[in-house]
Amino acid sequence: MMAPARLVDPSPDPACLPGPPGPSPRDILVIRGGAIGDFILTLPVLAALRRLSPRGRLTVLGRPPIAALAQAGGLADEVRSVEDRRLAGFFVHEGDLDPEFASFFAHFDLVVSYLFDPEVVFRQNLARCSRARFIAGPHRPDESLPTHATQAYLKPLEQLGIVGADPVPRLSIGSSRFPAGTPDPRPVPWTVALHPGSGSERKNWPEERWDELIRQLLNNTPLDVLLIGGEAEGGRLDRLAAGRRSSRLRVAQNMPLVNLAQELSGCAAFAGHDSGISHLAAALGLPGVILWGDSAEAVWRPVSDRCILLRDPSGLTELAPSRVLAALCSLADSPYPGEHAPLSRSC
Repeated sequence: MMAPARLVDPSPDPACLPGPPGPSPRDILVIRGGAIGDFILTLPVLAALRRLSPRGRLTVLGRPPIAALAQAGGLADEVRSVEDRRLAGFFVHEGDLDPEFASFFAHFDLVVSYLFDPEVVFRQNLARCSRARFIAGPHRPDESLPTHATQAYLKPLEQLGIVGADPVPRLSIGSSRFPAGTPDPRPVPWTVALHPGSGSERKNWPEERWDELIRQLLNNTPLDVLLIGGEAEGGRLDRLAAGRRSSRLRVAQNMPLVNLAQELSGCAAFAGHDSGISHLAAALGLPGVILWGDSAEAVWRPVSDRCILLRDPSGLTELAPSRVLAALCSLADSPYPGEHAPLSRSC
């Protein structure tokens, strides 16, 4: 028989209430589920907490395939799964709490949670086994407000005295060819990464437009192409790659996100939709072209001055491949600080 979870006095603890910041927490837990884009836009929170407590330990309770990006980028020390079945009792009013997770939660000084917990059931159960200061953040930003998601996610940290934190998601992961911190010999030809999918078909540029863009890139520029997609885009990637020279076009399908980040870090530029992969590319510092539909730009656009948003007055389906190609090539006239090379001027 499993030992009962250790419970603590549920009465309010001053450390759990909003107020002026105290000593830097030693053990911090950030709870963040959601999709890739949601997590990438929460990276400024992790970075701000790192700066608050540089000698502390930061753990992410999230979706390991996604949260692994933070660990690989040095923003988290440990990742645990928010989908672990043993957590079920924490989402039931006065539920039976798993002893191991009760002990896990007990050692944190600070918990910052972005869980959807409208009835505060999880928070109340957490208070039964932990005296950690608890700060609740929004599961999703309010799209009726002109506030970017990164700012909405950072706002709760004001309770810790964190004001004016850098809202730009930044991720440093060495490329698969050149690890972080090593010189990049700028291999030629350069590669453009293309992600022809997203979490919603309404956000997607038509497949035939992507096909024409790839044709123009391969026929009219020296650039190679890296096609990116997950399980949902499998058929689309197969069709777009069919009949093209494998020496100029590679396909990265269902690649673990850390490995994909390494591949992207070795690319010259990126093009994609309003998607988590576009946010990942922006966080890695790639210059890119984002094909934008009807998503709320003020809330969801990638936070990067190296990204160009393209739309068409008649809708995304009418956006011409020639405009996308021209936008990619226009990046060659932009300054390129850092490790990413400019696109070829022969575009």
